[in-house]
Amino acid sequence: MKRAAKKYNDTSLILRILCGIIIGIALAFLLPGWSWLEILGNLFVGALKAIAPVLVFVLVSGALAQGSGKLDKRFGNVLFLYMLTTFLAAFVAVAASFAFPQTLVLTGVEAAQADTVPQGIGEVMKNLLMNVVSNPVDALVNANYIGVLFWAALFGAAMKQFAADTSKKFMSNVSEAVSQVVRWIINFAPFGIMGLVFTTVHENGLSIFTTYGKLLLLLVGCMAFESLIVNGIVAWIHLRRNPYPLIWKCIRESGITAFFTRSSAANIPINMSLCKRLGLDEDMYSVSIPLGATINMDGAAITISVMTLACAHTMGIPVDIPTALILSVLSTFAACGASGVAGGSLLLIPMACSLFGISNDIAMQVVAVGFIIGVVQDSVETMLNSSGDVVFAAIAEYRVWLKEGRRLPGFMYTEKERKKMGISRDFQGDTKEAMREQTISENAEGEYK
Repeated sequence: MKRAAKKYNDTSLILRILCGIIIGIALAFLLPGWSWLEILGNLFVGALKAIAPVLVFVLVSGALAQGSGKLDKRFGNVLFLYMLTTFLAAFVAVAASFAFPQTLVLTGVEAAQADTVPQGIGEVMKNLLMNVVSNPVDALVNANYIGVLFWAALFGAAMKQFAADTSKKFMSNVSEAVSQVVRWIINFAPFGIMGLVFTTVHENGLSIFTTYGKLLLLLVGCMAFESLIVNGIVAWIHLRRNPYPLIWKCIRESGITAFFTRSSAANIPINMSLCKRLGLDEDMYSVSIPLGATINMDGAAITISVMTLACAHTMGIPVDIPTALILSVLSTFAACGASGVAGGSLLLIPMACSLFGISNDIAMQVVAVGFIIGVVQDSVETMLNSSGDVVFAAIAEYRVWLKEGRRLPGFMYTEKERKKMGISRDFQGDTKEAMREQTISENAEGEYK
């Protein structure tokens, strides 16, 4: 038993997840009656959603309490990248919708029900601001990451000023303990992914591609273009080197899990773990990653723009270029108000439809179509959003490294460059910890001499 556990833990997590996907698909076709497998996926997603707010709170408050939580220009660059790429995503979606207009079958589609549907951009921004000052306990319970970040920052700043060293040490220990719990949960990802894949294939099969195939192709195509082309260009401009090793690594190690959890919030622990392996500064990514799960919504901007223009085209409403540009801006800010849970962006479609005078009844039918194709659309959307959170955090960090003359992780260099630099592909880069150890070693050598 111990030997099997060791073999399991020593195997690459990506390989284990891939096995889970294959087994899930096979079981869905061979043993469709095994519906109990669904519980594995529900347990995995539930555990991630439960621990994510606690993880964010203890990491942010702990970092600030230790006096190391400094949000420098890297953080400003991350925010800029989040907003820039969200706008570019909306623009790509608008351009693609003009090139390949879609028609929806709205008649007979049952209107989706929602408790709260934002009626305007003002209401979206108001909700964002109110979320900042929501009850801290409610923020943790409801996974309101804007509120969690706000209260964690205040608590950490207060602890930094008033807490004794023993209290600060305790907070550091709590952060380590929660991080270890997250690692334990992630270790069971292959079983959770297997359950999620089984449920998805068993319940939906391939029928979804027949009715809304063209619409899905447009949505997925826009998201792929955004992830591989737009993000690639933005990364190259910042780093002046091939960005695809980083992009592919983030897609493999963050995007695949996000595809099946369909929740940016649930994928926060996965992204935190990936950032650590990339050698990023924990003081930065402990804030930027949960914030990205709230405001970095490239996929949501694409969904809102494409679905809204498809509805306008179906109803014969002419859309000129200036109005389309306004829709791009509106989608950018609306996407920032999309919740980090499955289907969150769909509830903002009525707000965008109101720009063209489309009634709420018709808009909610469009939302219903969104829920029908959501098993694919929302999965790819979350994959784009969540992997992008890590990509942009890494870009902002590595840009500073290059300016300071520090080496990037080995996978960012070609084989020829690695040979010249005398490093391997597994080289972690000149991280903050590595630089600190080097300084200590040099000081020790100086004292010895």
